Amino acid sequence: SFYYGTFPEGFLWGVGSSAYQTEGAWDKDGKGPSIWDAFTHRKGKVVRNETGDSACDGYYRVKDDIQLLKELRVNHYLLSISWPRIMPTGIKAEQLNEKGIQFYNDTINSLLENNITPIVSLYHWDLPQVLQEKYGGWQNISMINYFNDYANLCFEKFGDRVKHWITFSNPWAVAENGYETGEHAPGLKLGGCGAYKAAHHIIKSHAKVWHSYNNTWRKEQQGMVGISLTSGWGEPVDPHSQTDRDAAERYIQFHLGWFANPIYRGDYPEVMKNYVGRKSAQQGLGTSRLPTFSVQEKTYIKGTSDFLGIGHFTTRYVLQKNFPFLQVSGYDTDRDLAELVDPNWPAPGPKWLYSVPWGFRRLLNFIKTQYGNPLIYVTENGVSEPAQCTQLCDEGRIQYLKGYINEILKALNDGVNVKGYTAWSLLDKFEWNKGFSEKFGLYHIDFKNKNKPRYPKASVDYYKKIISANGFPNPREVENWHRKAMDTCSTTHQHLAADSLITHMETVTEIVLPTVFTLCILICIVLLIFYLRNHA
Repeated sequence: SFYYGTFPEGFLWGVGSSAYQTEGAWDKDGKGPSIWDAFTHRKGKVVRNETGDSACDGYYRVKDDIQLLKELRVNHYLLSISWPRIMPTGIKAEQLNEKGIQFYNDTINSLLENNITPIVSLYHWDLPQVLQEKYGGWQNISMINYFNDYANLCFEKFGDRVKHWITFSNPWAVAENGYETGEHAPGLKLGGCGAYKAAHHIIKSHAKVWHSYNNTWRKEQQGMVGISLTSGWGEPVDPHSQTDRDAAERYIQFHLGWFANPIYRGDYPEVMKNYVGRKSAQQGLGTSRLPTFSVQEKTYIKGTSDFLGIGHFTTRYVLQKNFPFLQVSGYDTDRDLAELVDPNWPAPGPKWLYSVPWGFRRLLNFIKTQYGNPLIYVTENGVSEPAQCTQLCDEGRIQYLKGYINEILKALNDGVNVKGYTAWSLLDKFEWNKGFSEKFGLYHIDFKNKNKPRYPKASVDYYKKIISANGFPNPREVENWHRKAMDTCSTTHQHLAADSLITHMETVTEIVLPTVFTLCILICIVLLIFYLRNHA
């Protein structure tokens, strides 16, 4: 049931995006190539072979996009820094790009001038390509020191103004999709070890950066360093079945616990160690495919988070499924489970993203119980619609935001320590291997128009009302918000239609008219030649 009430005073409302998905300018002003530049430039890796080369042109549109943030009345903006934009090869000793550093300085300053707090992620997937080519990226232990050098440069250049740092955004996807399934950059399929090895180095990198900040910068800068982990919720198909309950527990531990457990409890989840260890032994391997932490490393990693960032999008029903003995085992088969969905769950966008708000409250309560009720910022939560529909009246997104934000309010009443919420995302943008085929933005972008104008969807008006009221005051007012948001989007739709017509006419003018003019000249020349020949 829906719960009417307001969030605690000082609760932070924001919106987010990431560098590669929005900035564009992939090779401008001294930026080095990232693994995503290399990956998207290979045919067949992304839907319709699209790239983020220009993305939303965010590199050139900072002031415009900050106006959108002001329009939304958010407290904070979550952005990421592109490592190769400020350090083209990823190696501090080799080269720094002052223009890249200036770009982020200007962005941070503009946000603060407009009373918007920057929350900055150091890594949202765009590893410098040179580090991938030279060392194999996150498969190599040397990344720990290179990442630490990069993080310290960011603390040095921006830490006087940035007080909320995220080391890694959704490292699960970096490890699993980048080094096991190959769906994401760098596109490697390294069997049953790739994802675990990448994650192992990422966790150690995170801990080293936290200690660097703690020892060198904290006293002077007074900021916080955390990590952002994205996880679905796993609900047992049969809550009375112990095997289904155990399978649902494994779903969460292999997803969230993989990274959270070492940071909050000092080691990988026991169930992960047991299952991967057993499957490795069945394969005849002398050691587990899941690496181990030494006693010193466990102590060093435990407690290295001032807050926990949580990304959450959807829920699955989970049941036990035994995979037969396989010579090549991997992350998916290690878990011995199957995922199901309820066909009655709404799916406003792609078929992987079902709207199941109650799963969010359960996930937040799980974190409270498992990890000692840490300080939580929700760092990513949102829904997409398919690209073929220009849905400025995004009813599905309004219902999604309303439901999921309300579950956070219920979780707060359960005693969960949530301090802020970040809607994902500000703009329609490049969605990794899905290209531009999914739209997560509160603002629509007309990518066919070379100026890439931004248009508010109905959800902008609705989210703005939630922020202003700091929650959901009463049924009558909340219903009113919905009606007004729908009225507003109808007007915006008319503007978009008019602008699209103008863009179409401009295209006609730019392409068709010169072509017709050229043809006319050619015909005149041919006629003139005939005329002269006849008279000769």
